[in-house]
Amino acid sequence: MTQPHVAAYMHFGGFDSFERLDFDRREIRKGFNKVGRLVQKEARKLTGKAKRTANDGYPARKTGRLNKSIKPKVSKSGFMVRIMPDKSADMKEYYPAYLHYGVRNGAQRTRGHRRQTDRGRGWRIEPRKNFMEDALQKSNDRIVAILQDAFARSLNQ
Repeated sequence: MTQPHVAAYMHFGGFDSFERLDFDRREIRKGFNKVGRLVQKEARKLTGKAKRTANDGYPARKTGRLNKSIKPKVSKSGFMVRIMPDKSADMKEYYPAYLHYGVRNGAQRTRGHRRQTDRGRGWRIEPRKNFMEDALQKSNDRIVAILQDAFARSLNQ
């Protein structure tokens, strides 16, 4: 099953004349690590409530597995961070995908992994809102400030 993902791209003006080697990577890694923890905290906040209203759309917490599986990982180069729920050992299937796409009653998985047709039985698990994308959007202003500060500190070294 494919994993839902959100891609974001940011470009900071004013740093175009520098090469990659001109940066102190430790400072940049620290900045991306901080951003990863910020988005992780926001995503866990969105999925951490035990009871949800029907119109909220985010997954509710029952066991806490989804919350614990949301982890940031900074790339080796230090210029990218990936925050997503990973499949842990206590998950039989990668159920964040089921929460994102939903599951129909009596549905058969198609070869192309498309959304299944209804067949009149309704949803077994309704698709939930994308909590990772919303966490990223809510934290956007702070992310830009943190990364600009990290890039500025990396040039001062």
